[in-house]
Amino acid sequence: MTPKHTFRAATQADAAVIASLVESAYRGDASRAGWTTEADFLHGRRTDITEIEELLTGPNGRFVLFERDGLVAASCYIEHQGAVCYFGMFSVHPPFQGTGIGRLVIEEVERIAREEWQCERVEMTVIDIRDELIAWYERRGYSRTGRTKPFPYGDERFGLPQRDDLRFEYLVKALGA
Repeated sequence: MTPKHTFRAATQADAAVIASLVESAYRGDASRAGWTTEADFLHGRRTDITEIEELLTGPNGRFVLFERDGLVAASCYIEHQGAVCYFGMFSVHPPFQGTGIGRLVIEEVERIAREEWQCERVEMTVIDIRDELIAWYERRGYSRTGRTKPFPYGDERFGLPQRDDLRFEYLVKALGA
């Protein structure tokens, strides 16, 4: 039997689940069960409940949750910024990575951006040394822009860098009608 999945917007009651999911996908030993880990070059936290709660109260953003058989298996944060839908904090529970959930979440984000927000494009930032992750986004139609922004060294809210060459690169995808 095919597992049942649904999408929904997160509420404040989901903040702890989202924070835990993000941490499990990116940091610490648990993240090594998947392929999106940043544990080799960033230690410390990726987010916390307070940050998630703050994002949940913002007027232009929302967390999109993917539930499979009642379990939150993936989440991402999207924000309406005029003609742009910013896409970030994308997390798939490590045991579910590589099963097609990520593709489904991206498709839902693009649907929201195009149909609900009338955005022209989706934009995100990815740490530019993440070649495998960037290649995954490129296979889904995202392009490297060459536009970068510095990693926030010294701000422990973003983790404890283990190397000195980290920066973010913007990826973008134009949305058709």
